[in-house]
Amino acid sequence: MNWLDRAISFVSPAAGARRARARLLEGVLSGPRNLYEGAGRGRRTEGWRVTGASANAETRTQLSLLRNRCRDLAQNNAYAARAVAVIAHNTVGAGIIPRIEGSNEAKRKRAARLVKDWLDTPLCDADGRNHFYGLQALVIRTVAESGEALIRRRWRRPSDGLPVPMQLQVLEPDLLDSGKDGPLPNGNLCHQGIEVDRLGRRVAYWLFDDHPGDGVRLRTLASKPIPAADVIHVYRQDRPGQMRGVPWGAPVIIRLRDFADYEDAQLLRQKIAACFAVFVHDDDSGPGPPSPSQGGDLLEEIGPGIVEHLPPGRDVRFAVPPGVDGYVDYSRVSLTAVAAGYGVTYEALTGDLSGVNFSSGRMGWLEMARNIDAWQWNMLIPQLCAGVWGWMVEASPIAGLGLEGVTASWTPPRREMIDPVKETEAIREGVRSGLYTQSEAIRRQGYDPETVFLERAAELKRMRELGIAFDTDAAVKPGATPPPAAPGGASDTTA
Repeated sequence: MNWLDRAISFVSPAAGARRARARLLEGVLSGPRNLYEGAGRGRRTEGWRVTGASANAETRTQLSLLRNRCRDLAQNNAYAARAVAVIAHNTVGAGIIPRIEGSNEAKRKRAARLVKDWLDTPLCDADGRNHFYGLQALVIRTVAESGEALIRRRWRRPSDGLPVPMQLQVLEPDLLDSGKDGPLPNGNLCHQGIEVDRLGRRVAYWLFDDHPGDGVRLRTLASKPIPAADVIHVYRQDRPGQMRGVPWGAPVIIRLRDFADYEDAQLLRQKIAACFAVFVHDDDSGPGPPSPSQGGDLLEEIGPGIVEHLPPGRDVRFAVPPGVDGYVDYSRVSLTAVAAGYGVTYEALTGDLSGVNFSSGRMGWLEMARNIDAWQWNMLIPQLCAGVWGWMVEASPIAGLGLEGVTASWTPPRREMIDPVKETEAIREGVRSGLYTQSEAIRRQGYDPETVFLERAAELKRMRELGIAFDTDAAVKPGATPPPAAPGGASDTTA
């Protein structure tokens, strides 16, 4: 404010105030404007606290609490438990199976035998309970619920009689020492229990011997480094440089909690409404309650067929129970947000198909299928499946197998068709037009093409030996005479 403004304000405060407002408005109009509304400051963004912290800084102090709260929801909230189950069942299902590849036929056969004897049996599990596909389901459940999972390679003695001298141990992320953070004496750096060298390569995981939350074993809680070559760390990486996984339910923790409280309040409201309350109003002008000579006390219970005469001055009024207006709409909006937070559809989360037709159901399923593809091909297969296969090949020379050069391609579980007739026809036309191969079509259904081809060839050979012809055989035209049966075979039969 210059001397002229001060003088005017002294002589006429009202005129001075008008000049001050005009100067303020001029400054606002002529000042720099926000190029992004989201970066503006004002009443709409007041209280919006943001930080520029890195992915690791954000999880350093809050990851443990996030994990514990998400676990509590998965244990006590039906929708959180359902979300984790939907993710696990659709991502892994019965298992992501390997298809053995390699130029050496003998090595491929040895690898197939090892898969059958080790991966397909509980011998691969350090706890002795699950085959590899059960471990896949356990890992994806742990990742969805806790944000990450660890698989540790446990070496065994040759005398243990295992197909390969190692087993897989699935660990919760609690066993990773998050307090181990900062520079180490050897010059390496530790990020919440993960040791990296000067080039940023992971060299060790600092693990506890026992779960920190296990109150049974009273050992000293001290972590020790486990070579990174013996640990597989599975998690969904959402930011560059992110070292630890965040629970998938983190964006909807508060919403799930609030919705549970809302449901409890509605339940209590309906319990109160279910109490059939009757209020007897007494007018002071009345003669008062009846005396014993007039029949005793008034009836205070309601029964079928009762007719009660009230004395003058008495009036009976019934309580009006509260309604539940808006409950369905609010529930649907809240649960839709919860489903979006976990990456599943509302229908899969709730089982509510009341507002779904074929087209909308298919569109929702296609969007969820893209999420499933991302979880399978960007997380589980490259991190878990490929890692375990590499361990198996690495340990094979110790067992005298020597599987160097043998690789595996992985086939996720098939997805149920919404309209089998139309979708099967589309697959057939896709193969005929060369959009994809027969093997790819089989693989999309969750089967190993090589296994299907061998089984199909054996089946056709046997059918022709017996003189049996089905119209599913492309070599047999409808109505044509089936191939002659082999000598000694059964009589010709056309089905």
